[in-house]
Amino acid sequence: MDRELDGIFFRIERDGEWESVCFSDMTDGQMQGVLECRDKNWLIGMCVLLGRKIREIGDSFDIGAGGKNDTD
Repeated sequence: MDRELDGIFFRIERDGEWESVCFSDMTDGQMQGVLECRDKNWLIGMCVLLGRKIREIGDSFDIGAGGKNDTD
Protein backbone atom coordinates (compact mmCIF):
# COMPACT_ATOMS: atom_id res chain seq x y z
CA MET A 1 0.00 0.00 0.00
CA ASP A 2 1.47 3.35 -1.02
CA ARG A 3 0.93 5.94 1.73
CA GLU A 4 2.90 8.83 0.22
CA LEU A 5 3.94 10.09 3.66
CA ASP A 6 7.10 12.01 2.85
CA GLY A 7 6.05 13.62 -0.44
CA ILE A 8 9.46 12.99 -2.07
CA PHE A 9 8.83 11.20 -5.36
CA PHE A 10 11.14 9.37 -7.76
CA ARG A 11 10.49 7.68 -11.09
CA ILE A 12 11.26 4.00 -10.65
CA GLU A 13 10.45 0.85 -12.55
CA ARG A 14 8.02 -1.55 -10.89
CA ASP A 15 6.90 -4.72 -12.65
CA GLY A 16 8.09 -3.40 -16.01
CA GLU A 17 6.22 -0.10 -15.66
CA TRP A 18 7.66 3.31 -14.74
CA GLU A 19 5.91 4.99 -11.80
CA SER A 20 6.34 8.02 -9.57
CA VAL A 21 6.84 6.48 -6.14
CA CYS A 22 7.20 8.20 -2.79
CA PHE A 23 10.57 7.51 -1.15
CA SER A 24 9.07 5.99 2.01
CA ASP A 25 6.93 3.61 -0.09
CA MET A 26 9.98 2.07 -1.80
CA THR A 27 11.65 -1.18 -0.83
CA ASP A 28 15.07 -0.89 0.81
CA GLY A 29 16.68 -1.88 -2.49
CA GLN A 30 14.78 0.79 -4.42
CA MET A 31 15.77 3.41 -1.82
CA GLN A 32 19.42 2.42 -2.12
CA GLY A 33 19.16 2.55 -5.90
CA VAL A 34 17.93 6.15 -6.00
CA LEU A 35 20.47 7.27 -3.38
CA GLU A 36 23.64 5.55 -4.57
CA CYS A 37 24.56 8.01 -7.33
CA ARG A 38 23.82 11.21 -5.37
CA ASP A 39 26.47 13.59 -4.08
CA LYS A 40 26.97 14.67 -0.47
CA ASN A 41 25.03 17.96 -0.75
CA TRP A 42 22.05 16.23 -2.34
CA LEU A 43 22.03 13.60 0.41
CA ILE A 44 22.20 16.28 3.12
CA GLY A 45 19.21 18.04 1.53
CA MET A 46 17.29 14.77 1.41
CA CYS A 47 17.98 14.13 5.10
CA VAL A 48 16.77 17.63 5.99
CA LEU A 49 13.55 17.12 4.02
CA LEU A 50 12.91 13.76 5.69
CA GLY A 51 13.64 15.24 9.13
CA ARG A 52 11.13 18.04 8.53
CA LYS A 53 8.49 15.56 7.41
CA ILE A 54 9.04 13.31 10.45
CA ARG A 55 8.67 16.34 12.73
CA GLU A 56 5.52 17.41 10.87
CA ILE A 57 3.97 13.94 11.23
CA GLY A 58 4.88 13.85 14.94
CA ASP A 59 3.40 17.30 15.50
CA SER A 60 0.23 16.45 13.60
CA PHE A 61 -0.44 13.34 15.65
CA ASP A 62 1.18 14.52 18.90
CA ILE A 63 3.50 11.52 18.96
CA GLY A 64 7.05 11.04 20.15
CA ALA A 65 9.48 8.31 21.04
CA GLY A 66 8.97 8.84 24.75
CA GLY A 67 11.73 8.67 27.28
CA LYS A 68 10.79 11.95 28.95
CA ASN A 69 8.36 11.83 31.84
CA ASP A 70 5.91 14.77 32.06
CA THR A 71 6.28 14.82 35.85
CA ASP A 72 10.07 15.32 35.76
